Amino acid sequence: MALEIERKFLVCDTTYRDLAYAKSRIKQGYICSASGRTVRVRIRDEKGFLTIKGKSDASGVKRYEWEREIPLQEAEELMLLCEPGIIDKTRYLVKSGHHTFEVDEFYGENEGLVVAEVELEEENEIFLRPSFLGEEVTGQTEYYNSSLMKMPYTKWGKSTT
Repeated sequence: MALEIERKFLVCDTTYRDLAYAKSRIKQGYICSASGRTVRVRIRDEKGFLTIKGKSDASGVKRYEWEREIPLQEAEELMLLCEPGIIDKTRYLVKSGHHTFEVDEFYGENEGLVVAEVELEEENEIFLRPSFLGEEVTGQTEYYNSSLMKMPYTKWGKSTT
């Protein structure tokens, strides 16, 4: 079973843009967004992906993840089957020590939200914190993309700083 181990943070400034070594546009939808299991269709630039995620552990750090690249045309067709609410974002990749942070800048109904995630080999792994990281939100389900699809950030009345 493939386990995803990651920590998630709010982002407190835009320095990640200058530090990024790559960026891509992502649009994604959910065929299933039930609590504890999601089936996601993603179009990242010109590639399609199908991802299945399981329930997070109690800390929100670990969960099952299965992902496969699929033909772009199939991803576009599957997007038509998705639940209402598409996630639209730009992902920036930023190296920090031995890790890469994925910084997602959201658009549409999630405009104003910027989060950074780092994938780890172990739950308690030490990593170098880049200066743009703010509050840790690991395990806070409202920051999951499948939750943002249902209850967009602009409807919360919160600030990321």
